[in-house]
Amino acid sequence: MERVMFVRQAENGSCRLTRLAERHLVGQARKGSEEAARSLVDAHKDRLFAFVWRILRDHEESEDVCQEAFLRAFSSLDSFSSEYRFSTWLFTIGYRLCLNHLRRRKVLTGGEMDFGEIPSAGPDVSECLAESEEARRLKNRIWEAVDKLSPPQRAAVLLFYREGMSCDAIAQTLGIPMATAKSHLHRARGHLRSSLAGLVQDWSQLRILRETAS
Repeated sequence: MERVMFVRQAENGSCRLTRLAERHLVGQARKGSEEAARSLVDAHKDRLFAFVWRILRDHEESEDVCQEAFLRAFSSLDSFSSEYRFSTWLFTIGYRLCLNHLRRRKVLTGGEMDFGEIPSAGPDVSECLAESEEARRLKNRIWEAVDKLSPPQRAAVLLFYREGMSCDAIAQTLGIPMATAKSHLHRARGHLRSSLAGLVQDWSQLRILRETAS
């Protein structure tokens, strides 16, 4: 019974830690348990990498960001408040590191980044095989549209549709007011509707974002 309380089944079939499990593992990690720390890493590393990679679109940079995010999280465990989910806190750190990388890119290129030109080719390392060719084409078109969003809008869409976060949790993760988080989602949906006009009639199909980046 205790084990059942510690995990829940996500829509894509993967198991995710419950709030109870996170609190327990964070408490053990604070006491120096390497096993608890490994469990936290194992529970979040794939989801964090998929989120970071979708923003940076660079494998090496994404690995660096994820490693740094975990290092910062574990080095600051004493300041972590159990009022929040560990996953939310970790994604907050990861997102801020992504923004730092994007700012450095801007400095190196000497100007504004054209986010519409970010390449969308190439498979996500965490994608699962689609059940049909039609589903695969739909998935690719949706990801191409998502990739053309600005980083804040893209992050909001990923957190909402893939992570299942509420607007309040998205605001906490991105470090912005909830009204701004709602605005990012609203504008992102507008861009997606325009990009996917005639292709997506039922917007619940955006749940494919959860299925392809677990």
